[in-house]
Amino acid sequence: MGVMEKIKEIEAEMARTQKNKATNYHLGTLKAKLAKLRNELLIEQGGGGSGGPSEGFDVARLGDARVALIGFPSVGKSTLQCKLTGTESEAAAYEFTTLTCIPGTMHYKGSKVQVLDLPGIIEGAAHGKGRGKEVIACARNADAILIVLDAGKEGLNRHREILETELETVGIRLNQRPPDVTFNKKSTGGVRFSSTVPLTKLGPDPEKMALQIMREYRISSADLLAREDITVDQLVDVIVGNRVYKPACYFYNKIDTITIEEVDQLARMPHSLVGSVHKRFNVGEPDEDDALKAMIWRYLGLTRIYTKRKGQHPDLAEPVVLSAVRKGTTVLSLCQNISTQMLRDFNFAMVWGKSAKHNPQRCGINHPLEDEDVVQIVTKTNSQQRQDKNYQAMVQGFSDKYHKKKAEARKKKQGKLRG
Repeated sequence: MGVMEKIKEIEAEMARTQKNKATNYHLGTLKAKLAKLRNELLIEQGGGGSGGPSEGFDVARLGDARVALIGFPSVGKSTLQCKLTGTESEAAAYEFTTLTCIPGTMHYKGSKVQVLDLPGIIEGAAHGKGRGKEVIACARNADAILIVLDAGKEGLNRHREILETELETVGIRLNQRPPDVTFNKKSTGGVRFSSTVPLTKLGPDPEKMALQIMREYRISSADLLAREDITVDQLVDVIVGNRVYKPACYFYNKIDTITIEEVDQLARMPHSLVGSVHKRFNVGEPDEDDALKAMIWRYLGLTRIYTKRKGQHPDLAEPVVLSAVRKGTTVLSLCQNISTQMLRDFNFAMVWGKSAKHNPQRCGINHPLEDEDVVQIVTKTNSQQRQDKNYQAMVQGFSDKYHKKKAEARKKKQGKLRG
């Protein structure tokens, strides 16, 4: 029996099993087996190629953040990307117009957001149908996902539910945060299970449930500490360890083809925005401010920080854009974006703006910043650097680098004279 047949058999068994306290452990074991088989299927599909990225989907990461457009064929993804970025992408009335990944750059509030127009996916894409494997691989590498839906077809076809299921199958969790659970495998010592809160979603005996799931993955020694009330699915995600958590927003296109009552119903869906690319509802030109760009900015958690030198005015022309999805929005993230040497010599920061209690405020390296804050980084003085325990090693490293560069220049000069 193949992997797909085993998956269908377990799904059928889960569908006909009643959910109650008596079947709780059985369902937990089935969920663990299902997650394991799906993971094996992904490994089989990924191992069949040459090991490198697929042709047409290897796109260099550029800008402050990356957004992937996911949706069924002919929902308006290419036209939407053209309106967001100004990139010319082929758009036509037939399905599967886009066959590869087409990148574009959206300029908004001083930031550069890379927008990827991906081919349309169909039901079963998680198992390799169409070019689903490549599309979902691009989605895993994006900072956020914009799911584009056809408002005229959503009522009958349940496209939103299908796409969520496909992404869930390959380990992409939309608009969720990782469970507050610590899990460490060991070589010996058995399983130690503990929690700081009552676990009400794992049945009457949570430890027994955790042991059953670990047994499916042949884990006999591990430490597991739960700091929140988790479900069986979250426990499986923690044990598997290859899940990614992405912010996602939904854009219902072509609302000019449905009634106002249907528009109101779609607009009330969570994480959703309605609009029309053709009629320019909530979507403008690449250089215009509109509701969709503002929504993408909000879900990416982008923050503009203006830097300032001592005794000078802040540089308001080119802000440093930080992302909550990537490195965070603290003073530490700002130093990492500017220079590793600045991070090494950091002393304190002077902050003006919404995150400061008073202007200016002297802050440490873990101070959280807010949009349009002004920051002045103050580095250590020479005497403070000499007191650092790594000072001698740092000086020796600079000296070695200098002498190596000088020796290479001398060798190059002698080679020219001999030639």
